Amino acid sequence: MQFHKYQGTGNDFVIIDDRAQQFDHTDHARIAALCHRRFGVGADGLMLLRTREGYDFEMVYFNADGRPSTMCGNGGRCLVAFAKYLGVIKNDAHFLAVDGPHEARVETDGTVRLKMIDVAPAQLAGVGEDDVFLHTGSPHHIHFLDPEEHHSLAEFDVYGHGHSIRYDQAYDPAGVNVNFVQVPADPGHPWPVRTYERGVEDETLSCGTGVTAVALAASARGASSPVQLQAAGGLLEVSFDHRPDGGFENVWLSGPAVRVFGGEI
Repeated sequence: MQFHKYQGTGNDFVIIDDRAQQFDHTDHARIAALCHRRFGVGADGLMLLRTREGYDFEMVYFNADGRPSTMCGNGGRCLVAFAKYLGVIKNDAHFLAVDGPHEARVETDGTVRLKMIDVAPAQLAGVGEDDVFLHTGSPHHIHFLDPEEHHSLAEFDVYGHGHSIRYDQAYDPAGVNVNFVQVPADPGHPWPVRTYERGVEDETLSCGTGVTAVALAASARGASSPVQLQAAGGLLEVSFDHRPDGGFENVWLSGPAVRVFGGEI
């Protein structure tokens, strides 16, 4: 079986052309083994590109633990780049994911822009205004670091604090992804973000739905569209419009999506 390895700002994926639907997507142990960084290909998740009537393709996504998951923004962008690589699309895509239809476009410089779902207003999460919750296709808890308490995001214990919030009883039974944000001195500058992802159960170098949630939450702290976000694996950009009800629409996630290599399993 042929596979392809893609990454979007360090968020990496095993991708399989499954238009013939020969891959056993019910074998979660095998998927987890393929994503294992010591005994498999190594990835934050695995995606299948499948045919779907009325769409250019369907995105079927699994976390590194082998389980089906909610939407993955960087994964969606990488799958669009893969569809172009296969010749399934030229530059524009209309595809189906677990959270519904999406539009996307591959720009001439290789940047992939992905339209995300409309997002409901942010909800307070935890204690105080430094914690909010947003669902951007996947559930995200956003914590804004207190600049007086923490010297920098680089020194913050993302795994320890992220693991604690991810398994907090408030988010039972599914859990939540957790994003930690350092507020820049100038809200027009890139917002540093680090993310603990459920399903991977560790920090990832980038998370598309996570930086989307951070950008939307940052709009209440002076950030204006488009917002640039500095993940550990690179720079991403999120643009959006405000809705009268406090929610968001026309949400677009933009950034690189790169084919690293292909191989045979």
